[in-house]
Amino acid sequence: MKVAIYGDRAMPWTDYVFWRSSTPTDDPAPPAKSAPPAKSNGTWTSPLNARDYTHYTTPQTLIFAGITTASTLALIKLYKNHLRRIPGAEYLKPGFFRRRSLYGYVTSVGGADGLRLFHTPGGRLMGWGWWRQVGVKAKGKGRGIRKTEGTLSIRIAGIDAPEMAHFGKEEQAYSKEAFEWLRGFTEHKYVRVYPYRNDQFGRVVGSVFRRQWVVWNTDVGLQMLKRGLATVYEAKSGAEFGDSEALYRETEAQAKAKGVGIWKHPGFIGRLLGQEKAVESPREYKTRTAQQEHGRKAAPKPLVSAAIALKPEVPSSGWLGGLLKSDSASPTAQVESAAPKAQDGASHKVKKGK
Repeated sequence: MKVAIYGDRAMPWTDYVFWRSSTPTDDPAPPAKSAPPAKSNGTWTSPLNARDYTHYTTPQTLIFAGITTASTLALIKLYKNHLRRIPGAEYLKPGFFRRRSLYGYVTSVGGADGLRLFHTPGGRLMGWGWWRQVGVKAKGKGRGIRKTEGTLSIRIAGIDAPEMAHFGKEEQAYSKEAFEWLRGFTEHKYVRVYPYRNDQFGRVVGSVFRRQWVVWNTDVGLQMLKRGLATVYEAKSGAEFGDSEALYRETEAQAKAKGVGIWKHPGFIGRLLGQEKAVESPREYKTRTAQQEHGRKAAPKPLVSAAIALKPEVPSSGWLGGLLKSDSASPTAQVESAAPKAQDGASHKVKKGK
């Protein structure tokens, strides 16, 4: 006897089942398939394809979503306000001035009162100098660094240092001393700048501080005033001091009294040569050179007449000048006397030719 498995039931078959003809009633009918659930047409209170969102409104889910969103927004604001690098003065927004500071690496010193700053937000804590590169490598120049690319031009606020030679103008006294001191004190070092505004040359005007002895911040402009390497900035408008104007003027007065730097009093030889005061200040130098340049552009070339050309140069003062003045003739007399001499010379040549 054989056993056939059909569904979950076992049915015994006799041996002759394989050679006899079967009838429809011999085999049981297969089980009926379950009918598919009827589709709901929906109503006004039960919309089509309705889903259950209740698990999204649990307190645990809402708290986690709120913490995640707040943390993301806080990180974005932290990056934009404190960790985003500023490559140039044009990226500084008006709300940045007098509220925030710039911490960076001085790549070069361009003058006695200006420098180039590579902004390094976060300092060494954010990897600058040991993980992230300070400065920009120049293409095709090996490991060199472009000292101006990606940097801010900083103008130290509140001071005016002696001018170096530029645009065909002569250098001012103590300009090299001021430049060398500023270069040795700030170049290739980290400083903090408190910006006040941008000037007409695209520079950031601000106070510069360098940290010494871990916690001591040194005002660079104040140190230059102490050493007599700069004066308080004097201008009709645009002068920026922050909160240090009174301190700067007091320090300048002390440097004048001590006679240091540009306030150094003339020595014995200088007094013999007629030097009555110290070296001219940067403001006096700028005023003088501006007047000279304006005079060269505005004044026309003088017309030299024959009378002026024949006039001998006579010193204006001294006993020798008075002596020569008494012997010298007027320009018109010199012209009149020069004409007969020219005629006599011409007649003498004619006679000689004959």
